Amino acid sequence: MPAAREPRVFCRPAARFGLNCAHPDGLMTGMKLLPRPLALLLGLAAAARAATADQANKYDFGPWPAGASPQEIGHRIAENLIARPHMLISGEANRVVHYAEVCTWYGSLAFAKLAAEQELTAKLVARFDPLFDADAKLIPHPINVDHAVFGAVPFELFIQTKDARYLKIGQDLADQQWEPPAGDPATFNPQMRDNLAAGLSRHTRFWIDDMYMITILQTQAYRATGNKVYLDRAAREAVAYLAKLQQPNGLFYHAANAPFFWGRGDGWFAAGMSELLTSLPSDHPDRARILAGYQHMMATLLAHQDADGMWHQLVDDAGSWPETSGTGMFTFAFITGVKQGWLEPKTYGPAARKAWLKLITYLNPDGNIREVCAGTGAGNTRQYYLDRPRLVGDFHGQAPVVWCAAALLR
Repeated sequence: MPAAREPRVFCRPAARFGLNCAHPDGLMTGMKLLPRPLALLLGLAAAARAATADQANKYDFGPWPAGASPQEIGHRIAENLIARPHMLISGEANRVVHYAEVCTWYGSLAFAKLAAEQELTAKLVARFDPLFDADAKLIPHPINVDHAVFGAVPFELFIQTKDARYLKIGQDLADQQWEPPAGDPATFNPQMRDNLAAGLSRHTRFWIDDMYMITILQTQAYRATGNKVYLDRAAREAVAYLAKLQQPNGLFYHAANAPFFWGRGDGWFAAGMSELLTSLPSDHPDRARILAGYQHMMATLLAHQDADGMWHQLVDDAGSWPETSGTGMFTFAFITGVKQGWLEPKTYGPAARKAWLKLITYLNPDGNIREVCAGTGAGNTRQYYLDRPRLVGDFHGQAPVVWCAAALLR
């Protein structure tokens, strides 16, 4: 008669429980078999300790004062968008949807999904319908980053609806962004030749706002298709821009000839890195470099945050005016970093909450945010930035608020 078989012992790593092996009659630690009831209690206690430790590494942004919850604020911003006509890029023969509206629309779609607001989502989807027909001329051609970023919206619509019509529009824009310019390569300027040789987009111009415009389009293309080519493109651009533009203090000059840390300019970079890092796998070869650049920037931003939570038109200049679009973008980057575990929660969590609560005091009853810096080219004096017009309800300011609302729900 064959010998009786010993019960199987399943050994596996269980350091978090302080136990080594599972056994039919209990749990083994080393060579000692613990009775099953005791083992169960020990396992539950260890699991509770692990959960408590995990919770200690997170930050609970709520509870929210009346009227301050991300659900309420995000809904107001999205409804504000729905009620308005398209914002168009001016000064062109063929006017098309403005990138600032694109950013607000994308953020509103993300918010509505996270808030499970199906009716709101339906309205945001319906906003696109005329663009398939009578308003098709309003869809930009990818002549530069400000036009091509439009693709972030149809990509999000495809992700949520699976309607292939949206995917085609988004992919056309994302793919054309990497096509070389027309004409004989011998006629390209040296910068263009270097960019193409490095695998960068033909739209590369090393302006700080590119790091949101290029990044969100290519990252959204990856999210919609799963094709890693798009993610690699975005990461390659981020590394190149970090190497070229990030200053020793972690911030970014508005331009090479504009040595000023303009709030929204730096905000585009902060938001773009946050979006990219959210989708970039932990083993991606460029992740460590991008994360280091992001964390360096966040530390400096924390040092320049006002006591009330705001940031200024010029980040390092407390004598410049508190500005909402840059504040919203930095708040989005802080919230995302805390939620994703890239930033220390006990330090950056309260800073993000404080920024959110102050930022939303700038919203008027119609859901329009004030103290938004107007669109701004590079300037060569401090006074130039101080004198920029301050707008109310401009989509440059609306977008970051709804991004924050979505990030708080994510």
